[in-house]
Amino acid sequence: MRRTKIVDLLKREDYGSQVCVKGWVRTKRGSKSVNFIALNDGSTIKNVQIVADAEKFDPEMMKSITTGACLSVVGEMVQSIGAGQNVEIQASEIELLGDCPSDYPMQKKGQTMEYMRQYAHMRIRTNTFGAVFRIRHNMAIAIHKFFHDKGFYYFHTPIITASDCEGAGEMFQVTTKNLYDLKKDDNGQIIYNDDFFGKMTSLTVSGQLEGELGATGLGQIYTFGPTFRAENSNTPRHLAEFWMIEPEVSFIDLPDLMDLEEEFIKYCVQWALDNCQDDLEFLNKMIDKGLIERLQSVVNTEFVRLPYTKGIEILEEAVKNGHKFEFPVSWGCDLASEHERYLVEEYFKKPVIMIDYPKDIKAFYMKQNEDGKTVQGTDVLFPQIGEIIGGSIREESYDKLMKRIEEMNIPMKDMWWYLDTRKYGSCPHGGFGLGFERLILFVTGMQNIRDVIPFPRTPKTAEF
Repeated sequence: MRRTKIVDLLKREDYGSQVCVKGWVRTKRGSKSVNFIALNDGSTIKNVQIVADAEKFDPEMMKSITTGACLSVVGEMVQSIGAGQNVEIQASEIELLGDCPSDYPMQKKGQTMEYMRQYAHMRIRTNTFGAVFRIRHNMAIAIHKFFHDKGFYYFHTPIITASDCEGAGEMFQVTTKNLYDLKKDDNGQIIYNDDFFGKMTSLTVSGQLEGELGATGLGQIYTFGPTFRAENSNTPRHLAEFWMIEPEVSFIDLPDLMDLEEEFIKYCVQWALDNCQDDLEFLNKMIDKGLIERLQSVVNTEFVRLPYTKGIEILEEAVKNGHKFEFPVSWGCDLASEHERYLVEEYFKKPVIMIDYPKDIKAFYMKQNEDGKTVQGTDVLFPQIGEIIGGSIREESYDKLMKRIEEMNIPMKDMWWYLDTRKYGSCPHGGFGLGFERLILFVTGMQNIRDVIPFPRTPKTAEF
């Protein structure tokens, strides 16, 4: 008999039908005469209850049905008299596909997130992580649908690159060289002429620069793929491998860019509310009791547009009135997460799009304002997260861009192709980057970014 997914079974009302379900045991309880098995196959947060009359089944097999065991069940779909479900299955056949010994690490009890990270290969079977990863899938679908419907083209930028987009230098090197026998020149520099690409290459920190090339030919593109940062950061907000969404748009100005950022975030959050109701209700109950209310408030509120200078004035005023920040605040400083969250959660009580940052704390490619001190950068700040989007209008003038590159001592010898976009038919353009995992953090209410990606990569951690 063909298997029915539990998510589909629970919508059916053709009671009396014979069905086959397969999945993993969440719980088993019962008496000498009857057993009740909660079965889940990952298609929904909800379990289906299997009713197994003891007289029909081998007692030894029933003993081996424990939490985590994998079963195939055939039986009659009947209307449930118990609370919480409409459908249950009166089992006529049960096949044990895979037993599960008592040392199964995901026994039904309140394990900490830290504990479950040690068993990332098994935590996917729990209710919490099933909900998180179903929502993650839905957010990916929402992203593609949003941009496709707006006429953007999905543009694949390289994962291996010879350029450092942010000038940060925190990159993972890619090589085929024997690290125990490296050729070096007279100055002690590694010679790469016998390496695979013939030059030093790394994993990308961003697809933005190549995305700009795409926008100058296709008009508007977006990237959505893995990026890598070799930062030694052990925080709840940083990963060494994460996914980024980076749209790039020709002929856009700062107000339109901010509108795009706001519309995009609201679309994704609304998609979760519309398509992930059961999982959100579970997370709202078990992880974050204010989750659904917070998601609804983001969709229904207008984001604040806040110049950096005004934001600093608000923070300085807060300090004068006795608010304690760990990090000092002054014009020219790069805002810490605590500053961003104060503005969003305490002062405005809504998301904030901050613009016009000092040029000295932002990337070389951002378009300078006429004051000569600030750039047309735009960061979207969110409750509980801080910065969720970073974007800007890009500097389209070749001369201004070259001057900024020289001021910042950025090695551009391998980036002639990027400068060509300013030489040949340069156009106004802009875009932003959204860390996918930070979006998932917000939408799920989870507290640590390591818990919204299946297999987190962090310093000293590359398991699974």
